[in-house]
Amino acid sequence: MNWIKRCKLPAIEAIKYNGHLCLSPESLWDALRSTFNIALNRQVDLNILNEIKRKPSSQWFPFSKEEFKQAISNCNDLSVPGPVKLTWRHLKSIINQDDCLINIINIANSCFKLRHWPNYFKYSSTIIIPKPNKTSYDQLKAFRPIVLLNTLGKLIEKVIAERLQFTVASNNFIHPSQLGGLKFKSTTNASVALTHIVWSGWVKGKMTSTLVFDISQFFSSLNH
Repeated sequence: MNWIKRCKLPAIEAIKYNGHLCLSPESLWDALRSTFNIALNRQVDLNILNEIKRKPSSQWFPFSKEEFKQAISNCNDLSVPGPVKLTWRHLKSIINQDDCLINIINIANSCFKLRHWPNYFKYSSTIIIPKPNKTSYDQLKAFRPIVLLNTLGKLIEKVIAERLQFTVASNNFIHPSQLGGLKFKSTTNASVALTHIVWSGWVKGKMTSTLVFDISQFFSSLNH
């Protein structure tokens, strides 16, 4: 690892969890599972969906070749592949073959027609990587788990996400304060929205406080 300042680490440093050293693969796995899957068995209250006003249903059209070509064009060839070791570079070569692309589109359309997501797309590999610039690596919070999914499944998910984002945005389903993960939204938009809230409070003679946290890292321990 590249360090800003010279930092000497011990040759071996055991991870600690609840005051105990993880000296076996079993104890290390229990510590990782307890830390990163806190919300695994929590019940989800779906009644909150009843508060959303229902709107007319819209037809789901079959996927097109252009949707898949556009989705894969922005994928980084250097990203780490999933369990089947199929990289984006390999998949781009496959997509260029018209017959192969048609077969992939047929698979995606069949998933919607049958309302089934194959187990082949659900297999994943979890890798624990160290966070940089930590003085010690004996705590689990000094590491970050990343999940490597099936590349073909990720491509179909990208196409679905692109289609859903266009649909919900064109029908005004997204709240104006939702800025992250959306096209044509930037840090400038978030700054303008926050400034508007602050100034609105000042007009009423009030002070504004903000609470910020990373929802993507907090999601595993969030009470859904």
